[in-house]
Amino acid sequence: MPKYIDTAHVKERAVLVGAVIGRQTEELVEEYLDELAFLVDTAGGIPLRRFTQKLDKPDPATFLGKGKVEEIREYVEAEKADLVVFDDELSPSQHRNLERQLKCRIIDRSNLILDIFALRARTAHAKTQVELAQYQYLLPRLAGMWTHLERQKGGIGLKGPGEKEIETDRRIVRDKIALLKTKLQQIDKQKATQRSNRGSLVRVALVGYTNVGKSTIMNLISKSEVFAEDKLFATLDTTVRKVVIGNLPFLLSDTVGFIRKLPHHLIESFKSTLDEVRESDILLHVVDIAHPNFEDQIRVVKETLAEITGKEKQALMVFNKIDKYRFVEKEADDLTPAGPENLSLDELKNTWMGKTNEPCIFISAKEKQHIEPFRRLLYDKVVAIHRERYPYDHFLY
Repeated sequence: MPKYIDTAHVKERAVLVGAVIGRQTEELVEEYLDELAFLVDTAGGIPLRRFTQKLDKPDPATFLGKGKVEEIREYVEAEKADLVVFDDELSPSQHRNLERQLKCRIIDRSNLILDIFALRARTAHAKTQVELAQYQYLLPRLAGMWTHLERQKGGIGLKGPGEKEIETDRRIVRDKIALLKTKLQQIDKQKATQRSNRGSLVRVALVGYTNVGKSTIMNLISKSEVFAEDKLFATLDTTVRKVVIGNLPFLLSDTVGFIRKLPHHLIESFKSTLDEVRESDILLHVVDIAHPNFEDQIRVVKETLAEITGKEKQALMVFNKIDKYRFVEKEADDLTPAGPENLSLDELKNTWMGKTNEPCIFISAKEKQHIEPFRRLLYDKVVAIHRERYPYDHFLY
């Protein structure tokens, strides 16, 4: 008897493509491709070979040069790869041209992140937000595609005379976007009512790059079991817990992680989820100190927060994963400037991180290192706001 393969559990094999554009360095693009490989793994794929090309600017037709496209095509054909993933966002025409020449599925970073969000969405709120972002991403890319969209608004008189299939599809997508926006508005009203019913407790929100350990810290402080995993975007839905340190109660929320080149449609769709961040009194900005590019991650988070909140909020910087931090000593004849990896943890604490106006602390949530000083620091911040809000409640502390 023939053996049947369960295609639902067959992992797709992906070729990764990045471009060294302008003043970018090859080392930086390799770090970006490391993150892209992690995204592919999170989505359930298998990263294969990486291709990079140095460009002054992307080719408007195929993003890469003709020779590099041909090199990728030969590899895809030889290895029978399922898809090619580009680290940069492709225009609709670049997408079509590449698919035609490489003869396999093409997706870009934005498409991949949307796919992971769709995979991770659990609640009706998250699913609606992701679906809206997917349709907004799809709309300008409909030309030349057979979308197989479900005709939910069929009926006499709805299709104009001589209307092409692509126009029908566009109209269906626009109608779907309008429907999802209305649905989100209704959910947002319910969420706003829930927030208003929580009283005037001090609100603390965990923010940071994806996979820096926010959910682990949430579990540690609130003594709850929020899902935490060493994958990108393990948390999509905002989780709120009531926490008591000493005699003082406050609300702690865990939010979706940020990432470099987060699709604009996704930021727009998830702004309502991040109302917890907007309305918070204290931000705990969690940073993976062991990541080689943690300073760039800090910049990405601050820029995204400014886009969401309209301003840069004051935050308590929590440098997590000190147990994984590795010090690399420079050789005596190496005259290049020292990077973060060439400094010991004590030396790092005396750099800009220890001198910034924002208070900071170094911990390991997984190994429970320096947790009590962290609790005390957080308690002092919450007490200061509580005293200002309720000056006669001094019996609590």
